Amino acid sequence: MKIFIKNIKQLVQVEEKPKLLVKGREMSELNTIKDSWLLLESGKISSFGKMQEIDNAIIDGLSQDAKVIDASGKMVFPSWCDSHTHLVYPQSREVEYIDKIKGLSYEEIAKRGGGILNSAKKLHKASEEELVESALIRLNEIAAYGTGAVEIKSGYGLNTEDELKMLRVIRQLKKLSPLTIKSTFLGAHAVPAEYRSDQSKYVDIVINEMIPMVAAEEFADYIDVFCDRGFFTIEDTDRILMAGMKYGLRPKIHANELDYSGGIQVGVKYNALSVDHLEYTGDEEIQALLNSETMPTVLPGAAFFLGMIYAPVRKMIDAGLPVALASDFNPGSSPSGNMQFILSMGSIAYKMLPEEGINATTINGAYAMGLSEELGSIAVGKKANVFITSEIPTYEYMPYSYGNNKVETVILNGKVIE
Repeated sequence: MKIFIKNIKQLVQVEEKPKLLVKGREMSELNTIKDSWLLLESGKISSFGKMQEIDNAIIDGLSQDAKVIDASGKMVFPSWCDSHTHLVYPQSREVEYIDKIKGLSYEEIAKRGGGILNSAKKLHKASEEELVESALIRLNEIAAYGTGAVEIKSGYGLNTEDELKMLRVIRQLKKLSPLTIKSTFLGAHAVPAEYRSDQSKYVDIVINEMIPMVAAEEFADYIDVFCDRGFFTIEDTDRILMAGMKYGLRPKIHANELDYSGGIQVGVKYNALSVDHLEYTGDEEIQALLNSETMPTVLPGAAFFLGMIYAPVRKMIDAGLPVALASDFNPGSSPSGNMQFILSMGSIAYKMLPEEGINATTINGAYAMGLSEELGSIAVGKKANVFITSEIPTYEYMPYSYGNNKVETVILNGKVIE
């Protein structure tokens, strides 16, 4: 099927020569075409250009069953690429939200059995069918806000059986949802209560039991560890990543959310695809990242919701680094997958230019999932995951006008999502 979008006010994030990522000063550059058209065919981006220069052969080649969309006054963007979520979970945790309001810290809540351990208890009782059903609702919700690709982590199982259950759910979601989904094994998300006096024993279970079974079933695209104060140490992380790499699992690391944990450096050491959170990032961490292929990924929703310090994004970009922004959609520290809000947070909290924020939520987010060859920009041959906005004055309006949904039409895999 063909979809022809005409009279586009502005086609955003256009690439004639596709890049895998953008970094440093390049992040402030954004290629667009005003008064344009876009042709989608067989699930791919086929061609695009200016309306006044359109070849009549394009028009003549549209069959009677081609869908023509008039986007007058509207813009077309590539779909957001959300490279860090935990959106498979059993229940919300608003009771802990009240604890946060009363002044308890993230770590204090975790120490008394809340946080990740709370979700793990509830997930143990939930069926796979229930988890699939609730996750599909969340996937439909984030798609309506413009997300076309999403990474989903396990990590609320914390034992072999329940971690595998989560990964089976994610595999099922890949079949049922039109979104492009990447799966990450996060058995080392928290230390179960029964192993707190012998953390290394749980690490042994992750290495010797979980990873081989995950790899045998090809459940995961990546492996992750929460390497931070009060969670897993550098030594733990080193052992887990080494074991994962033996099975072909590339790392994506939770790092430096709570302290200068060394998580960034160990991620770079193992060629992590991304290191995520990064509230505590200094000169040493920036230098390590500059000499790597690892994408620094900032999660504004979590820092905002938890009242934490903000990662030094401005310093990172000015040093020449790329930056991706992701939602961290989860029930405890970022209960929203709205990437339009994440884009706005990029400007409001991190002083990112609109162009930098758009690059961080599209092409760089795609890179952080290993998807930038097929998603993250408007380029011929890439997957036809785009959205059409409502009538907006400029692309800068997208981060400026926070809180309302500016996406009118969602197209995934070359099909309009109703």
